[in-house]
Amino acid sequence: MAPLFSFPSPPLPKSGRLRAYWRAPASSTALAWHIACAAAAHRGPLLVVARDNQSAHQIEADLRTLLAGDVTLPVVPFPDWETLPYDQFSPHPDIVSQRLSALRRLPTLQQGIVVVPVQTLMQRVAPLRYIVGGSFDLRVGQRLDLEAEKRRLESAGYRNVPQVMDPGDFAVRGGLLDVYPMGAEAPLRIELLDEDIDSIRAFDPESQRSLDHVQAVEMLPGREVPMDDASVERVLATLRERFDVDTRRSALYQDLKARLAPSGIEYYLPLFFQETRGAGTPPRDATATLFDYLGEAVLPLVAPGVGAAADAFWVQTQNRYEQRRHDVERPLLAPEELYQAPDTLREKLNGLPRIEVCAADHARSGAAQALGDQPLPPLPVAARDAAPAEALKRFLGRYPGRVLIAADSPGRREALLEVLAAAQLRPEVLPDFAAFLPSAAGNGRREAPGRGPAPAAVAFAIAVAPLEDGFALDEPQVAVLTERQLFPERASQPRRTRRAGREPEAIIRDLGELSEGAPIVHEDHGVGRYRGLIVLDAGGMPGEFLEIEYAKGDRLYVPVAQLHLISRYSGASAETAPLHSLGGEQWSKAKRRAAEKVRDVAAELLEIQARRRARAGLALQVDRAMYEPFAAGFPFEETADQLAAIEATLRDLASSQPMDRVVCGDVGFGKTEVAVRAAFAAASAGKQVAVLVPTTLLAEQHYRNFRDRFADWPLRVEVLSRFKSAKEIKAELEKVADGGIDVIIGTHRLLQPDVKFKDLGLVVVDEEQRFGVRQKEALKALRANVHLLTLTATPIPRTLNMAMAGLRDLSIIATPPPNRLAVQTFVTAWDNALLREAFQRELARGGQLYFLHNDVESIGRMQRELSELAPEARIGIAHGQMPERELERVMLDFQKQRFNVLLSTTIIESGIDIPNANTIVINRADRFGLAQLHQLRGRVGRSHHRAYAYLLVPDRRSITGDAQKRLEAIASMDELGAGFTLATHDLEIRGAGELLGEDQSGQMAEVGFSLYTELLERAVRSIRQGRLPDLDAGEEARGAEVELHVPALIPNDYLPDVHTRLTLYKRISSARDAETLRELQVEMIDRFGLLPDPVKHLFALAELKRGAGDLGIRKLELGENGGRIVFEAKPSVDPMTVIQMIQKQPRLYAMDGPDKLKLKLPLPDAADRFNAARGLLAALSPR
Repeated sequence: MAPLFSFPSPPLPKSGRLRAYWRAPASSTALAWHIACAAAAHRGPLLVVARDNQSAHQIEADLRTLLAGDVTLPVVPFPDWETLPYDQFSPHPDIVSQRLSALRRLPTLQQGIVVVPVQTLMQRVAPLRYIVGGSFDLRVGQRLDLEAEKRRLESAGYRNVPQVMDPGDFAVRGGLLDVYPMGAEAPLRIELLDEDIDSIRAFDPESQRSLDHVQAVEMLPGREVPMDDASVERVLATLRERFDVDTRRSALYQDLKARLAPSGIEYYLPLFFQETRGAGTPPRDATATLFDYLGEAVLPLVAPGVGAAADAFWVQTQNRYEQRRHDVERPLLAPEELYQAPDTLREKLNGLPRIEVCAADHARSGAAQALGDQPLPPLPVAARDAAPAEALKRFLGRYPGRVLIAADSPGRREALLEVLAAAQLRPEVLPDFAAFLPSAAGNGRREAPGRGPAPAAVAFAIAVAPLEDGFALDEPQVAVLTERQLFPERASQPRRTRRAGREPEAIIRDLGELSEGAPIVHEDHGVGRYRGLIVLDAGGMPGEFLEIEYAKGDRLYVPVAQLHLISRYSGASAETAPLHSLGGEQWSKAKRRAAEKVRDVAAELLEIQARRRARAGLALQVDRAMYEPFAAGFPFEETADQLAAIEATLRDLASSQPMDRVVCGDVGFGKTEVAVRAAFAAASAGKQVAVLVPTTLLAEQHYRNFRDRFADWPLRVEVLSRFKSAKEIKAELEKVADGGIDVIIGTHRLLQPDVKFKDLGLVVVDEEQRFGVRQKEALKALRANVHLLTLTATPIPRTLNMAMAGLRDLSIIATPPPNRLAVQTFVTAWDNALLREAFQRELARGGQLYFLHNDVESIGRMQRELSELAPEARIGIAHGQMPERELERVMLDFQKQRFNVLLSTTIIESGIDIPNANTIVINRADRFGLAQLHQLRGRVGRSHHRAYAYLLVPDRRSITGDAQKRLEAIASMDELGAGFTLATHDLEIRGAGELLGEDQSGQMAEVGFSLYTELLERAVRSIRQGRLPDLDAGEEARGAEVELHVPALIPNDYLPDVHTRLTLYKRISSARDAETLRELQVEMIDRFGLLPDPVKHLFALAELKRGAGDLGIRKLELGENGGRIVFEAKPSVDPMTVIQMIQKQPRLYAMDGPDKLKLKLPLPDAADRFNAARGLLAALSPR
């Protein structure tokens, strides 16, 4: 099938001539255009060799936009590992998945574009026989032995894990196999019926819920090296014989012997593919290169700078080899075994027809063929200018060809259309770049399938086409203008795609993270230590119990049906958490003291809430006709959590009572857009908005973001900043007072008495924990009068308390933007070699690095040290004592990549976003608080690259115990969305924080944060219902006890992972209604397979318990010979109902004391008992 993309091609190598020389185009996107044209003309794969990772990513992104919809010219990236040679890190599973997918696809690629950085092309890779021979199909109807399949997956390099999250993971549960195949877009759930595959369903790794059905899947190898016994034994033998490693001391050897893949195993790849050739003859290297996969029809295209980049990489590899080769426990392979040397690569390229793109300094640049493209001048468009788009109008008047404006997103397209309309420019609106192309080459482009006939030539159009740079072509005569020409100051932002959201659970109360020995709270018996789940006989039936150890070695075994009485202990560190005695008075006294305190706090909280609710008339009517186009201007796709937070905020604004919502989300997860939408809704309804931030730099960043988003709307955004003169500030305050400014952004300066608003409707507070006590008191005064929206990455305990108690509404944005990888965190002493490596790893992939040194006096000396450590680094300095204008210039220069290392103080903590910065080094990390460390680490990891954080500390023995715990907590929280969990760690480390400015850490530390919060919830509920809280209450949470003497547990062979079992037990016992239980049943069947009888019994008992509790029944017990019901002191059951039951069937029912009803009926099996229990509850229910 011929390509749909069919335009005049630049010169290709002619018959008998091996090379074609192109003169480097004016822009990177113009080069991508010419690459696409050449690929369409060449009958075979076109191999694009880029000088580094950054340019490879950019070429790939531009090609995808230019070739949108053309399936005949696929773009196949072969990404770099993004590790340094001989690293002791393995690449991220997503990268390995993409590489294996490419290797599997390349041998059958008839035509298309393969994009690879030169250092990746130099790598030796697994041979074709391993990729093809190690792949296999699974399809519906196929017979499958689960045990054999488990062994096959492990041999193929897949990891057996409790829950599948990343490519290369698998889990076996009952008759289900969950697996995330390499190269697949989503993990798969394979369900067996007997021994046949009954269904294959894709599922969401976050929620673990099923999505679409598929009929078959190809399973690629799980790693780039085989982990089968024969291959591993071959490597072990080589390590012993060739390198003479100490087999007991070498972690590399021991891991492989245990069939574990050590980090960095990829740098031993050739050892897995050696072929023996007889005694005395050294084994033959059977690795391959990318050329072996591409076949003879491949046409390489070598981009500018590739030769120099290959030489530099080779020098770096040799240097790293020399530095590390003497480590006897981790012997290294020589560079020649892992890579093709640059001369070898040149020799290979010289033997093939190829295209060489020549920069101006290339020896052949004079003879190179010009490609017929022209540079474009800047054509700035300013929405507020008296004559917006004047430069663009002049260009359109002069240019003889057709013009396309390429917008980054649909929202940006709409914003551009409004600016152009103000200048009387009305381009034709097209859906994408491909829609502009059909008439670009006359009849040269055929009708595309599904697009209908090619449209007539459009002289001036606009389309959604995110491209790096604009370009103008001589043939066809078209010019493509990007937002970089029209808005030179607008920073480039990669577009994100939608990813399913994770349902935020009550993280603090989740038992799934419990480790043995952790403090745990039982509501009736106090704080003990968790000792695991244990199966015991209870009345002749097996049941699973949670074992808790108390003082003096006493043990309590809690049935899983009562796990709603159990909570994690947070409130002090594990070492200082109390350990109560079973049956002692200490716990009941502590609980009563906490309940008394809680009653007073609840009353005060409710008084504030009552004042807020008494103030009516604050409802803001959101104008959807204005709001929807504004929302569409967001340059990213929203995550599900983000959308939920936005909708909840808009609902609050439309309410007549003042909003008090906390949006908690990790750094970079999209909280700012929630504030932007809320501000637009309030401002467009005629109200003023104040945005309060902790630092001047953050104020400036928010100002730029808000100004950019509001640019095309008749709303005025300004900033009160120390970057402005006193005269400017005075003028702006006057405009705020007379309503001339709609959104004002600033630091705590906005809380000064001289700031008067004409009609303030919304206050947005960013990072509330960074403000002092006086500022918080001023905010508390505001809370009763205006809508308040608080944004935070790690909520302070007080904020968390109020949110958990339902007194401030809470939205959690727990879903990371797609492709954002977790930050790999290291706690280490200063080490020159390690830091040099960190600098090299980041700078080699075209990234930027933060170095945080929080001492202004010695920051100059630190700059000199770092310059010696990494001479290639371009280092800028930023700190709070610099003149304001200079500081702003430094930060903007770093954003524009004029230097690649920012040496700074904590002024960057709430600084500007730099998606290209993906490594941070924090000197003396032991001197920072947990929230501060989390915030600083959140400066990196804002793109799809693996990010690194190095926390430098002095000797571990010289830092405090609390500092040690903070560092351990931040290092353990390398998963994304950890801000909420870190807030609970903060509680454990610092002790529980203040609530409403009143220190209560004493009571909270005694009973634990979770129970304290639950007591607060109950007190609030009681006061709202007009009654005083019962300090001894607890029965409402306890519910009824139901015992039918049937096995009711989650069997180990159905769900082996103890943490997941514990979490599910807690969710089942805490379920408040039948619908929640039904949803939980569906989820368990979906995730783990059909429910075995003991699990069905568990759900049935939970349903009965709920029904019995509603009737005021304390205990329902049934066995082989009947049973009894024990009523509460004031049950909901009508006494006449009980009397009538006894009168009608005296042989069946009898009273056994004032509060017990006895049942005399043989109930030999489980079904009889469940039917009898349901019948009893139905009979006792009010008619």
